[in-house]
Amino acid sequence: MDFFSWPPIAAILDGAYGLVTAFSAGVEPVAGTAAGLVAVVVLTVLVRLLLVPVGVSQVRAEYHRRRLAPQLAELQRRHSGDRETLARKTMELYQREQVSPFAGMLPLLAQIPVVTLVYAVFTHPTIAGHPNGLLDQHVFGAPLGTSFVGLTGASAGVWPAMLVYLGVLALIAVVTTVSRRVLTLPQPEGSPAPAGVLRALSFLPYITVLFAAFVPLAAAVYILTSTTWTVAERWTLRRLLDPERGTGGNARASTSH
Repeated sequence: MDFFSWPPIAAILDGAYGLVTAFSAGVEPVAGTAAGLVAVVVLTVLVRLLLVPVGVSQVRAEYHRRRLAPQLAELQRRHSGDRETLARKTMELYQREQVSPFAGMLPLLAQIPVVTLVYAVFTHPTIAGHPNGLLDQHVFGAPLGTSFVGLTGASAGVWPAMLVYLGVLALIAVVTTVSRRVLTLPQPEGSPAPAGVLRALSFLPYITVLFAAFVPLAAAVYILTSTTWTVAERWTLRRLLDPERGTGGNARASTSH
C-alpha cells in the first residue's frame, strides 16, 4: 500500500495541494505562466516559517557542541581505554552543563514528516485519487512535472525548457557554494575530527544539485527555495543567538573596565 494513499495522509496532501493550486490560480493574472512556480515558492516559505523553531533549536545545539568540544576531547584522551568510564564522565559533563547530548536532534526528526509531505505534493502525479494538476503546469515553457533528465530524452524543441531547468540547477549550486563559505564554522579547539575529513564532508551538499536533476521541476524549485531559506535562516539565527554577541559580550565588556 502506498503510504501517501492512506486516507489521513492523503487528506493532508490534498489540503496542501488545494492551497498551492488556489494560490497559483490567484496569482496567474499577474504572474502568467510563472504562477505555478510562484505557488511552489510560497508554499515552501510558509512551511519553513512554521519550522523556524527547529532552526532555533539546531543553532543553540550547535553552540553547545562547540562549547563542550574541548572538554569532550579531553575526556576521550584521558579515558580512551575505558569505555564505561568515558561514557559516565561524558554524561556527567552534559548534566553539569545542563545540556542534552541529543539537543537539536528531536526537533530535526520532528520536521521530517512535514518536509516529506510537502515534497510529495511536488512529485506525486496523483494525490488523493485525482491527478496532480500542478505538475501539468508550465513555467516559461518548462513542465513542472518533468525532470531535467526526462527532458534530455525528449524530442527536439526542448531547449527553452532545459534552459529554465539549467537555471534552477545553477542557482542551487550557487546557494550551496554560499552555504559552504558562509555557514561552515571553524573547527573548535580540541575537536577530534581531522580538518581534511571536515573539508571533504563540506562538499557533500553538492549532491543536492545532482539529485535535483532527477526530480520534477516543481520539486527542484522547492529544493532551491528551501536551501536558500536554510542559508539565510542559519546565518541570521547565528547572529541573533550567538552568546558572544549577546549578554556574554556585554559581560566581558563590563568586566574589562
